[in-house]
Amino acid sequence: MSWPVAIVLIVLISAMAKLIRSRHRVEHGVIRDRYGAESPSVSYKEQALQREVEDLRERIKVLERITTDANSTNERHSKAIADEIESLRGQ
Repeated sequence: MSWPVAIVLIVLISAMAKLIRSRHRVEHGVIRDRYGAESPSVSYKEQALQREVEDLRERIKVLERITTDANSTNERHSKAIADEIESLRGQ
């Protein structure tokens, strides 16, 4: 291998390493300021709060579905039928 080929390979390898490093930073939300210091774009506390808010939203959706389904006329009718079936099983 001649030295010009070795230099080209070294340049290609370093370019690929920079590309992989920058892709990793983007995936993990790391930003770089004008002085070169790196920091996460969203703090860990903010991420935890966002997850908690999403969990609470899901719980609210479930509670809303329970309250609206339990008070519908179809649900009352279904519950009445189920109670009647249970009473007949007890006899």
